[in-house]
Amino acid sequence: MKIGFLGPKATFTDIAARSLFPNETAVAYPTIPACFDALNENEIELAVVPLENALEGSVNITLDYLIHEVDFPIIGELTAPIRQHFMVHPDHVYEWDKTDAVYSHSHAIAQCHKFLHKELKGIPCESTTSTAAAAQYVKENPDLRAGAIANELAAEVYGLAIVKEDIHDFDFNHTKFIVLSSKELSINEDRKEFAGHKTTVMVTLPADRSGALHQVLSAFAWRKLNLTKIESRPMKTGLGNYFFIIDVDMKQDDVLIPGAVAELEALGCSVKILGSYPYFQLRNKNTKVLQD
Repeated sequence: MKIGFLGPKATFTDIAARSLFPNETAVAYPTIPACFDALNENEIELAVVPLENALEGSVNITLDYLIHEVDFPIIGELTAPIRQHFMVHPDHVYEWDKTDAVYSHSHAIAQCHKFLHKELKGIPCESTTSTAAAAQYVKENPDLRAGAIANELAAEVYGLAIVKEDIHDFDFNHTKFIVLSSKELSINEDRKEFAGHKTTVMVTLPADRSGALHQVLSAFAWRKLNLTKIESRPMKTGLGNYFFIIDVDMKQDDVLIPGAVAELEALGCSVKILGSYPYFQLRNKNTKVLQD
């Protein structure tokens, strides 16, 4: 089975894909839309893409494609810790503090502001498409005194030396990744990372109805359905038009969730189940266990 992920090799998405599918063939794609296209064209059976970061919020392009462009169910979710390290080419280990430029994804650069300000103040930071792409660039340009901010797997894959570990500003940073499928597939739940089930629902409110959102939430509340997330996104049909993404902290059943959906539809809402799936928590921070 082929698993597509947001590449290149050794991104955090790669770590998520390796953790969930260690024995499958992984295929890297340069962008999130490219992952969706590959799934749509049956190049792959599953796609792993980032959905939300604890510091940066939702990955809007993932949500927009999921809602407006494709119709693939979510079959799994993995939350992984984001550990950023500063790495250089092995030839420059002993002069890392004389780095001429730092390369990484713009989010990673922002997440390591304190380290950069203290240790490499005034050194220019260059944005790349991913942290792994930054590591690859530093590896392929040994003549440059350049450093990269990336994860431990990137250092292993691209042969770089980590000179400063855990340089991120906040230790609690995590990213959620979702798994999308073009077929009726399920993820094995018999693993230590398994943390429970959730159901994701998309709700579009009726136009010009006072208190509609309150009524939507009440449909879940009186059934004692715990909501772990509610987020609004523009419908792209005009200003002021939004839909809501709601995560219910349980597996889809035959009574409670269908009952809530029926009540919402009776209120004039449009409702779509985006998936009911297991979610996993990657607690092992040592990426060395994730081998090809």
